[in-house]
Amino acid sequence: MWRWLIPLMFLAQPALAAEEVVLGLSQDQVAITATYNGSEILIFGAIKRDGPVPEGPPLEVIVAVSGPDKPVTVRRKEKRYGIWMNIDSVLVDSAPSFYAVATSGPFDEVLKDVEDLRYKVSIARAIRSVGAAMSIKDAQSFANAVVRIREHSNLYKTLEGAVSVDQQTLFRTSIAMPSNLTEGVYSTRIFLTRGGEIISIYATTIDVKKVGLERWLFNLSRHNPFWYGIMSLAIAIAAGWTASAVFQMLRRG
Repeated sequence: MWRWLIPLMFLAQPALAAEEVVLGLSQDQVAITATYNGSEILIFGAIKRDGPVPEGPPLEVIVAVSGPDKPVTVRRKEKRYGIWMNIDSVLVDSAPSFYAVATSGPFDEVLKDVEDLRYKVSIARAIRSVGAAMSIKDAQSFANAVVRIREHSNLYKTLEGAVSVDQQTLFRTSIAMPSNLTEGVYSTRIFLTRGGEIISIYATTIDVKKVGLERWLFNLSRHNPFWYGIMSLAIAIAAGWTASAVFQMLRRG
């Protein structure tokens, strides 16, 4: 499993907060190859302050990593007359291909609902829906279905208590990236909160892309589909002939 280290550098935001995220990115790309089986992003850093640690509620940290947004059409099936049929469909306007949010405590304790609504931190708020017909009364259930399916595929996850905070100054966590990643730009947001309110934000990106043979095959299938089809057919014929030849040799032996 590959490990991508994310050490932390200073981001100046003096107008926003007296406590600020200190974050930088030493590795901003994930390369998908034929042997890629997932990776683990290590995120660690510190808090820059203008003075001593403030009194009151403890500092909490939230880390959210989001893949490219794409619209998703969700269909609902029912069995009618002995046949499973699509009876309703809803267009979920935008859903991240991957979304992981790690927190230093229970989610609803480290972030108020109004802040979640504003910054769209939770999985449910990260999905923008819905293009539904007026006849569909439970349109939200279609967005919920996207979350449920992608959670089952390990593409969506909420990791409560996965961020360690040491003396309200240092923090660290890790985000496991599955092998079935979608190519594109993955946004990474770090939130500092006190009493459920966000006091500082830092955002950066990670570029996920195919490299080597995978990139060449991907480009060939998109830009030269005719030759890609010919090559696929030739490989299939060669594989079938080779299997047949090996079988004949085994029979004679």
